[in-house]
Amino acid sequence: MFKKRKKLGPIMIFIILTIVTILLSGLLHIFNVQGEYVTVSRATNGLVNNVVEVKNLFSTRGIKYIVTHAVKNFVEFTPLSTLIIVLIGIGVLEKTGFLKTAFTLLTKNAKKNTLTFILIFISLLFSLLGDIGFVIMLPLGALLFKYGRRNPFGGIIASFASLSFGSGINIFLSSIDSSLLTMTIKAARTIDTHYSIGVFFSLFIMIVLLLVTSFVFTYVTEKKIMPILPRVEETHEEVVITNKELRGLIVGLAAGLVYTLLIVYMIIPGLPLSGTLLDHSASKYIDMLFGAKSLFNQGFIFIVTVLFVIIGICYGLMSKTIKNSKDVTDSLAYSLDGIGGILVLLFFASLFIGVFNESGIGEVFTALMGKVLGGLKFTGIPLILLVILLISVSNLLCPDSLTKWSILSATIVPLLMNASISPEFSQVLFNAADSITNGLTPIFTYFVIYIAFLDKYNTSSNTVSVSTGVKYMVQYSIYSFVIFGLVIVGWYMLGVPIGIGSYPGVMYGA
Repeated sequence: MFKKRKKLGPIMIFIILTIVTILLSGLLHIFNVQGEYVTVSRATNGLVNNVVEVKNLFSTRGIKYIVTHAVKNFVEFTPLSTLIIVLIGIGVLEKTGFLKTAFTLLTKNAKKNTLTFILIFISLLFSLLGDIGFVIMLPLGALLFKYGRRNPFGGIIASFASLSFGSGINIFLSSIDSSLLTMTIKAARTIDTHYSIGVFFSLFIMIVLLLVTSFVFTYVTEKKIMPILPRVEETHEEVVITNKELRGLIVGLAAGLVYTLLIVYMIIPGLPLSGTLLDHSASKYIDMLFGAKSLFNQGFIFIVTVLFVIIGICYGLMSKTIKNSKDVTDSLAYSLDGIGGILVLLFFASLFIGVFNESGIGEVFTALMGKVLGGLKFTGIPLILLVILLISVSNLLCPDSLTKWSILSATIVPLLMNASISPEFSQVLFNAADSITNGLTPIFTYFVIYIAFLDKYNTSSNTVSVSTGVKYMVQYSIYSFVIFGLVIVGWYMLGVPIGIGSYPGVMYGA
């Protein structure tokens, strides 16, 4: 009788992936594997040839890089600081009992499907704020399901799937979208020097995708994922919400509302003493709000954490769960208890991702995909589907949107324009393809946060492995491809506007 094969833990998987990357980089370097791609010159608006090759990390130089950058990559690993800071705020909400009271009231009479839909819908909207949503919505999703007497895995999985596979669904431009759009316009101007695109170029199609994805992902979560998760033992003990807790809830939410209104006032330009958190050197409001120099963008995690702390402390004071300064201190540190395992996981994930990015394998692979795309002789629907498919494949090894589009835009946009497909539609295609495989690759920076929360709420004896995390995401990926494919192809066939002043087809130079 064969023994059941044990799964390797995520830390061991990241160690193995790091070693494989080092060996693979040496092998590819021996065979001189490289990729070529074109970019648009800022000075002449012409095309410039670029060559990217795999760096050999199985060498003295490679070992030197790994040794000298291991700590640096960990300290600068974006999920590390954002997760710790947000957990401080969520810890206050949980320790004081605010989340238990709020989520108990919320889940008491509401239908499970409705709550799942709301969680997914909000997670999709959070894509406007970039990757920050992963460290906010995953723990909140877990607690929503936990206090609703359901498996917390469901909330984590639904939130992560929505944030990753729905990252390309943006009703309003984010800072990343603004940068992607700039590259698209530059690529379009290699054919039509006066081409311009408005900021609401994809508004209509994005609204449809937001609603359709919310309903479909709710179906996948409730009918495909929840049935295969272990059921949480239901207790018949009814949670009683006292008047003190209700009073604390009202006061906490009121204090949070006042704080939120103050922050909103500080991001509105043109009013007396307003606009403090904006970058006034930017020309577009979206860049003023989410640009690299924006105080709002730089301090958003801190702003959200302070909001959580204010709500939690006000609730605690009114409900008497906070009686002294020690209670406040304990609540601030509550979510950080037992975080050692997560920190170790983040270290080895940062080591792997840093090594993989340094190797250049993802960029070379993307450049090779770009060469394949540039040689396509298809038009219409076959061309649209192939572009989506090949970009989504390249995303497995190069999840960074800006890097990928900087390599592909100068090839794809003119290619589609010559097939009478507008640059705006090209941007929609890229956003769709960039989302379809996001949640399937451990190279995606926030995949490790997803695995970390699954491990945190794992109550079974089975190890939460990387393959387990991927298994839960496969169905969402398949449905994402179907959703994006049907909506985009349908829109192309109808030829109706995808946004304000934008259409799937283009007649340039007329």
